[in-house]
Amino acid sequence: RAEPDADGEHWTLNGEKLWCTNGVKAGVIIVMARTPDKVVRGKPRNQITAFIVEMDTPGVEVVTRCHFMGLRALYNGVIHFKNVRLHRDAIVGGEGRGLKVALTTLNTGRLTIPAACVGFMKRCLGYARDWSSARVQWGSPIGQHEAVAHKLARMAANTFATEAMVLLTSSLVDRDHADIRLEAAMCKLWGSEAAWEAVDDLMQIRGGRGYETAASLKARGEQPVPVERLMRDSRINLIFEGSSEIMHLFLAREALDPHLKVAGTVLDSRQPFAARAAAALKAGGFYALWYPRLYLPAGGVPSDVSPACRPALRYVSRTSHRLARTLFHSMARHGPALEKRQLLLARIVDIGTELFAITATALYADALIKRGDNRDDITSLVHTFTTQSRARIDAAFRGASHNHDRAHYKFAQTLLDESRHTGLRDGIV
Repeated sequence: RAEPDADGEHWTLNGEKLWCTNGVKAGVIIVMARTPDKVVRGKPRNQITAFIVEMDTPGVEVVTRCHFMGLRALYNGVIHFKNVRLHRDAIVGGEGRGLKVALTTLNTGRLTIPAACVGFMKRCLGYARDWSSARVQWGSPIGQHEAVAHKLARMAANTFATEAMVLLTSSLVDRDHADIRLEAAMCKLWGSEAAWEAVDDLMQIRGGRGYETAASLKARGEQPVPVERLMRDSRINLIFEGSSEIMHLFLAREALDPHLKVAGTVLDSRQPFAARAAAALKAGGFYALWYPRLYLPAGGVPSDVSPACRPALRYVSRTSHRLARTLFHSMARHGPALEKRQLLLARIVDIGTELFAITATALYADALIKRGDNRDDITSLVHTFTTQSRARIDAAFRGASHNHDRAHYKFAQTLLDESRHTGLRDGIV
């Protein structure tokens, strides 16, 4: 927290920052601190201000370097601030503008994760392809056995899709300086999950050699493939720059926001009856036109798109209407309580993210085909990814309408009561 000094020229910073990446080595850091609330229309509003802090400033202390399961070369630490005096010139972007500064860099940070995952997944796929050809089991290379072949197909398709999503989102920034909050979040969510699935599949394909360290493999004369290190290093991707759970909630909120602006007052039982009635009339007029359109035939695909990519784009156009209907039905059914139905919202977000992935994959494939790349190779990648993605989408739609979420939630609450299910702790050595 930072408080202004009486002289009007300085601020005093106190507090602690946990997990400050590069903080152990850095000479200068940016600190986001709570500053006194600003009163807006008679109500206090939280203020976050960004400060430039030089690490040799009196009162700044690196308490410890943190160590983790993976990323062992990471210089990440705990930094303590005690009565750190800063001149007002150290403020970045103006008082109370720290959140904007953070959000400006957040999209880039989120996009770097799936971008790195592309290279990571290509490396995993390379190791998996090599071993699936070299390792013979029951008279055939293991890649010719269906169980392993399925993993290879999924790894290849997901690698292609992740690269397509990252390239599409990056191009939006480069070309139009567009707001990529949603696209970056979907890339991060989907790419990090796909990368974790890839390294998990690689571990299974390599078997004991995957679990063994590279140093141990090398010591006994085998190729030192560092699968266990890849697994340790990649697990954090599902956590930092916004965990998968946070990404689901963020994307769900963005999806609901247009509807809340139209019908939020109607759904809010705390509002006066007159206000809800007036809002209902307004919302009724909007949805009377909007909802029927969701049953109309989906729009066509541009004529210059390669024939191999058209079915995927037609599917996206058609299914996006179904997704919009599902979201609307969920709002009507659950009302304000929908925000607490995190698993339902996650399924809706997953469907939208899969549709974005299919779109990016089809557009990327179209560009590669027009460039002259091998049409058969590209077509097989698009077909494989689209069919796998459609299976996941179908499962998510089924889960949105038929699930046991509430029963499982109620059961989980009994686990928080130490007097219940004591047998689940028995026998631990």
